Amino acid sequence: MARLSVVEGTNDSASERLAARLVADEDRGLLRFLTCGSVDDGKSTLIGRLLYDSQLVFEDQLKNVERESKRPNSTRGTEIDLSLLVDGLQAEREQGITIDVAYRYFSTPRRKFIVADTPGHVQYTRNMATGASNCDFGVLLIDARQGVLTQTRRHACILSLLGIKKVALAVNKMDLIDFDQERFDEISEDFVTFAVPLGFDSITPIPVSALKGDNVTMPSAHMHWYHGPTLLGHLETVDVGRKSVEGPFRFPVQWVNRPHLDFRGVSGTVACGRIKPGEEVVIHPSGKRVHVARIVTADGDLDEAQDGDAITLTFAEEVDASRGEIVTTPEAAPSVADQLAAKIIWFDEEEMLPGRSYTIRCGTQTATATVSALKYKLNVDNLDHVAGKTLEMNEVGLCNLSMTKPLMFDPYGDNPETGSFILIDRFTNATVAAGMIEFGLRRATNVKWQELFVDKGARAGLKGQKPCVLWFTGLSGSGKSTIANTLEKRLHALGRHTYMLDGDNVRHGLNKDLGFTDADRVENIRRVAEAARLFVDAGLIVMVSFISPFRSERRMAREMVGEGEFIEIFVDTPLDVCEARDPKGLYRKARAGLIQNFTGIDSSYEEPENPELDLRTSESTPELLAERVLEELRRRNVV
Repeated sequence: MARLSVVEGTNDSASERLAARLVADEDRGLLRFLTCGSVDDGKSTLIGRLLYDSQLVFEDQLKNVERESKRPNSTRGTEIDLSLLVDGLQAEREQGITIDVAYRYFSTPRRKFIVADTPGHVQYTRNMATGASNCDFGVLLIDARQGVLTQTRRHACILSLLGIKKVALAVNKMDLIDFDQERFDEISEDFVTFAVPLGFDSITPIPVSALKGDNVTMPSAHMHWYHGPTLLGHLETVDVGRKSVEGPFRFPVQWVNRPHLDFRGVSGTVACGRIKPGEEVVIHPSGKRVHVARIVTADGDLDEAQDGDAITLTFAEEVDASRGEIVTTPEAAPSVADQLAAKIIWFDEEEMLPGRSYTIRCGTQTATATVSALKYKLNVDNLDHVAGKTLEMNEVGLCNLSMTKPLMFDPYGDNPETGSFILIDRFTNATVAAGMIEFGLRRATNVKWQELFVDKGARAGLKGQKPCVLWFTGLSGSGKSTIANTLEKRLHALGRHTYMLDGDNVRHGLNKDLGFTDADRVENIRRVAEAARLFVDAGLIVMVSFISPFRSERRMAREMVGEGEFIEIFVDTPLDVCEARDPKGLYRKARAGLIQNFTGIDSSYEEPENPELDLRTSESTPELLAERVLEELRRRNVV
């Protein structure tokens, strides 16, 4: 019995120790950080060194890496290539660069870590921004031989834009410069001077050799002149001060949870703040006030939910809530505006064009957005504000955006979850930009829509016709204006009320300030589409004769009017035929280099994919083609 009591006591003690260890494990805290910097600065090797020295690499992983390190194209010689612990894609191993974001988990007795290894190549800047958006701290690597490069500065700008306020400056490959203190001090001073306007709370320079292990987890025996922390020591102790839990409650509704007739709730992830059952909340944008009945999770109900919790809320009162709405507390409503000022990081190879429509996704909200103005671009080399009309790939700029409906948001500095967004190309569905909201524009709240007593239907009824836009598109010299002119003459003879917007005529007045760059062409069509919409609202049949080379802008024009009120007419004339006609001598000048950005020569034309009418001028006369359009209008009961 005595022996049994000893065993029981031992078991009790073991249970207590296990419980204490679990509590201590929870109290260690979690740091999400990323490694970034220019290509080949040693980011993957650094993370591999952290994992290896922390003894968090499985034996089979290590054997596989040792085997891979001996491949014929290895640059490590007989040394183990620790970057292979992180670079998992075949293309990454073949090229020796990071392409996608790789996440790794490791822990020490003092802290738990999730590290994002982000690519340094300029082509994959979007992946770096994606990784940084989920982190609280940045480790910015610099090759000691190369110093501060343009991509180093670009990554520092992105860290600052995304709200990462503390960084470690890891000056890597110190072994390749004989651990030279003067070179380290020079690089540190160069970067700190550059980064002053970025507003970092702290920058901690640390000289390291990821390959040899100097100052990564253990102090270096080769740099007695350095008295600061190791990189791991700094990661274990740095305070990033996350404040999202203390902020106002924000709960974007992701979906309505209705598994059976007796249960209805709204599901999502708490973006900020705390909530308890019984508290009053407001559902925006409707403004309805209800009380939280339950906080439901897969593991049971909670007494309180906070930032990062995936939950379902049920309400004591009946209320209609759906995806895209935001639940908040009454005293802290989000901002609402349909025009915003935001900083944008452009990712796409095709430049950003003001006036072009994109899909904006802010949390669970979705709308159509237009970049109405580019206020300035950021020169990443010296942080100067530079004037410009477009953003190229990887450029950063401050823009004004206009949405088709109001968005609910908080400034990014107050809440990154509700203050960030992405822009999506509406044809390819590719993510072309990431944005951080600065503030809503004042005119978005001061300008109200004036309701009119006489509407479009009344105006059209007085004229005895259905208003619509006849959008003629095609190359210069294709015959657009000739057909549209002929058609308007026929409609006038029938007593119909029409107006014609011609590309050349409009550029004498409304659009006289625009050139022929892609950005100016987009703005040209945006203004004309707005004018056409007003003519339709007046009850007219409006003919628009413009090259309008881009599908995106023709789609934007279509969406400005009602269903069935936009008829796209492709004047389908081959380039060689248009060039042979050359009624204004423009093709001849373009071929001679006297005209730049001429559609069909050095600027692209995107043919309509599904036009309502396809008119081939090389096979018929303008009179017969105009008659075809008139027949289509009769079929649609327009005339």
